[in-house]
Amino acid sequence: MDTAHTHTAHTHTAHTDTTRTTRTTLVIGATGKTGSRVAARLRDLGVPVKPASRSSETYFDWTDPTSWVEALDGVDATYITYFPDLALPGAAETVRSFVDVALARGVRRHVLLAGRGEEGAERAERLLTESGADWTILRCGFFAQNFSEIFADPIRAGIMAMPEAAGPDPFLDIDDVAEVAVAALTDDSHIGRLHELTGPRIITLEEVATILGDAIGRPVQYLPMPHEAYTAELVDAGLPADVAGHLTDVIAEALDGRNARVTDGVEQVLGRPARDFADYARDAAAAGAWDRPTVVTA
Repeated sequence: MDTAHTHTAHTHTAHTDTTRTTRTTLVIGATGKTGSRVAARLRDLGVPVKPASRSSETYFDWTDPTSWVEALDGVDATYITYFPDLALPGAAETVRSFVDVALARGVRRHVLLAGRGEEGAERAERLLTESGADWTILRCGFFAQNFSEIFADPIRAGIMAMPEAAGPDPFLDIDDVAEVAVAALTDDSHIGRLHELTGPRIITLEEVATILGDAIGRPVQYLPMPHEAYTAELVDAGLPADVAGHLTDVIAEALDGRNARVTDGVEQVLGRPARDFADYARDAAAAGAWDRPTVVTA
C-alpha cells in the first residue's frame, strides 16, 4: 500500500462539531457522476447547495466565463469538476481563471476533482495551489462506475471492450469519492491537503470481466482493441469523433500501468477501507445496471 503521498491527510476525526461548516456550496457538474452524489450528500447533512451545470437551473458552462459570475453569487465554497476532462489542453488554465474570479468575489474555499497520472490534471492542481485559495485536491483513479455508466451497453451484450494498451488498476468507487468530497467541504482540517484516492486492490481487466459476469449472472468477455478500432466503436455508439478519440486516449493513458498502485487515501479520510470492486459490481447488477431490455410481445 502506497503511503508516499505526503500531502494526503493523516488519520483524523472527520465531521467533528468543532470543525464542521455549513457554507453554501456551488457544485459544478451537479448532474454528473460525482457532482450529483456530492450534492445529495450535502443536502442530507443540511448543507445549502447550489447545483450548477449546463442543464441546471443555475447555468454553468466552462466555455462561458459570464456564467461563472452568476453561479458564484451567494456561495461560500465550490466543488470543481471540469467537463469533459482536465487532461484537455487549456483545461487547467480555465480552472485557474475560474478560481481567480471566485477569489475576487470572496469565495475562497475550493475542492477540486482531479485525475491520477494526467499531466493536465497535475497542472490544474499546481495552478490551484498557487492561487491563494483555501484548496483541497481529490486525485482520483479510474472510476468503477464507468463500467455501469459509460460502458454499460456493450457489457449488457456480454462484451467488455477496452483499448489494448489498458491494464490493471485499483478501480475506485465514486461513492467513496463523494464521501471524501463532502468531508473536505464540511471539515476545514482538509484545507491544503491532497487526497490521492484508489480502490483497495489492483484488478486486471480480465478479472474485471469475470467479476462483472459473476455479478450479472452471465458471461462477460474482455476484448482488448487497437486504439483506432476502439475509437471507431465509440463513434459508432454516437460520440463525436474528437470526443471519442480523446476518451480512448484518456482510458489508455489512465490504465497504462502508471496508476497501478494502491493508496490508503479513502481510509485516511473516512476511517474505513475503500469499497471493493466486487461489492460495486454486485450492487450495480442488483440495481439493474446491465439488465437486458424487456421485450414486449403482442
